[in-house]
Amino acid sequence: MSLWNGRVPLQIYNNCPNTLWPAIYTASGTGPSTGGFELTAGSNKSLEVASDWDGRVWARTNCTSSGDDLLTCQTGSCQGQMDCSTLSGSPPATLAEFTLSGGVDNSQNFIDISLVDGYNIPLGLEYIADPTSNDTAPPPNLVSPACIATKGYLAAANRTGTTYYTNDTYPMPYEKSQVNAHVGHWCPWSLQTPTPSKPGAGVYPYPDDDITRPVFDPCLSACQSTGSAKDCCTGKYNSAAKCPKSEYSRAAKDVCPDAYSYPYDDSDSTFVIPAGGGWSVTFCPEGRSTDILATFGTLISEWAASGVMSADILQAASNVSYIETHGAATRGAVGVGKVVVAALAASVVVMGSWW
Repeated sequence: MSLWNGRVPLQIYNNCPNTLWPAIYTASGTGPSTGGFELTAGSNKSLEVASDWDGRVWARTNCTSSGDDLLTCQTGSCQGQMDCSTLSGSPPATLAEFTLSGGVDNSQNFIDISLVDGYNIPLGLEYIADPTSNDTAPPPNLVSPACIATKGYLAAANRTGTTYYTNDTYPMPYEKSQVNAHVGHWCPWSLQTPTPSKPGAGVYPYPDDDITRPVFDPCLSACQSTGSAKDCCTGKYNSAAKCPKSEYSRAAKDVCPDAYSYPYDDSDSTFVIPAGGGWSVTFCPEGRSTDILATFGTLISEWAASGVMSADILQAASNVSYIETHGAATRGAVGVGKVVVAALAASVVVMGSWW
């Protein structure tokens, strides 16, 4: 498999209202020329990776610098470094994960959006077709997942649409139940980062849903918060049958059906597709969270197994009736509350703020 003379495009877009510091970790293969950089609102950066790259991309927020390529951020910091090529980020962070040229005979790509360690900002992925390939390009509504779980970013509720991540020929299946008034409350109260104090110093009962939360409301996963074997699916809970979904993972799946929510969520969270094509990562994409795998999972599996984009798959992908009669059941919003974002220390230069 040869793409762009052996290199695969990786494009990073900042559609958020503030500066971000994207981070890129390389687990194996040849990664991009940088593992971290500043990206102002509305800008983008074009990078390349090798066709055997295995890594992840995330956004760091509210960062401060003390010079010498040192960077400390409210979410996503990688041990205080600007370059995260060999360093994982601190939770919570919404992750885009890539394993290129893996699987059977190194002929498959494994792609996912992961909330296993938590969520900080919305994230979307889009497939970039290889212009040198003779294979039929996949419909964008099969390969462009998005997770939008932040208040103010959701488009009007709709099961299908052609405005975001796709085109007029191939309607995108969306999660249809969330609305902006509720999506900001999905994170369980105690998992907000930092966890706010309730009015009355806890002396008087105060319902969480009566407290307004800010737009930027980072959320730790249950595992990252408690470290318990049950929440992390370790020890005697080390199988799908023994590890029940936590309140966090259920809530995360409600708002982002195509995202990983806990370690044994891979069957309906990982996009396994034939190797080929590049990827763009967009922070704060417009639109709605997608519901691709529950809708088209069987068709995507057929494509991955055969390596051929058949006429039957193309026909189903363009059929609104097919989308309406497949996919996940209606999901409701979970969680309520408020968080107070801590002020950054005045001893360093503030490089960016979030809302």
